[in-house]
Amino acid sequence: MWTYDDTRAGLRDALRLSRAMTFKSAVAGNPLGGGKGVIVLPADRPPPTRRKDVLLDFADTVDALGGRYIAAEDVGTSSRDMEVVASVTPHVRGRSRRHGGSGDPSPYTALGVQAAVVAGCERVFGTTSLRGRTVSLTGLGHVGMRLAKGLLRAGAKVVAGDIDKSKRAALESAGGRWIAPDRALRAPADVFAPCALGGVLSPETVGDLQAPVVAGAANNQLADDAVADLLSARGVLWAPDFVANAGGIINIAVELEPGGYDPGRARERVRGIGDTLRGIFDDADAIGATPLTAAMELARRRIAAAS
Repeated sequence: MWTYDDTRAGLRDALRLSRAMTFKSAVAGNPLGGGKGVIVLPADRPPPTRRKDVLLDFADTVDALGGRYIAAEDVGTSSRDMEVVASVTPHVRGRSRRHGGSGDPSPYTALGVQAAVVAGCERVFGTTSLRGRTVSLTGLGHVGMRLAKGLLRAGAKVVAGDIDKSKRAALESAGGRWIAPDRALRAPADVFAPCALGGVLSPETVGDLQAPVVAGAANNQLADDAVADLLSARGVLWAPDFVANAGGIINIAVELEPGGYDPGRARERVRGIGDTLRGIFDDADAIGATPLTAAMELARRRIAAAS
């Protein structure tokens, strides 16, 4: 659920997100496709006063698809919203633990991104230790704040910013240092972790990037796929976003496994994102390609095998 200039912009976003979700599920080894639902809130008038009505309309659409699409929490929605959707259709995952679901997926997304940061640092610096590493992070939402705190607990130094200045107190109380969000990409750091909305890495911004490792939670981090080549030419190791941020959908997929949801099994599978990236980095080196190319080839192989 997000605000767009018009419905065409919302449709374009849905198509980009569904493409990424297809690759994300395939690389993660989930028995899921890549459907993505977008609720368009118009930019030219205030959001609907009856949020519940909007969610019920969306639920009707989900139910009409008869299980071919499964709704789950994402940007702009919450576990509470999923309860509203579930009042209409059974095709919902990520409901609260009280209702038998896996609850808020953000801790698992953050855990997976941290595993990606570790894998990237291991490849570039030769060690999995984050102690003393500086991570510049932009976007302190549910995932970004959890990631920042996890990195701090692991011994990293975190400088971070968000357009919402109210996040500053929580960051600083955890031991992080606040910076303006538009400075995060240019800040001297070992790792840049984009955790806000997409498109942050473009031909115009890659030249300003200071960190040799990029791993974050944001979707669609590249303004276009050609930016992967620009990053590689600069010697920057990019963890493909649809690999690094797959923790949430991995957690949802565990709900569908025989025996029901198990948070321990979910955490184990999410930590495997680090090993998946190590394999992707190896494949990229072996064929002289970017991690994006290697990750997409892995996804295509798995999609072909499934079909």
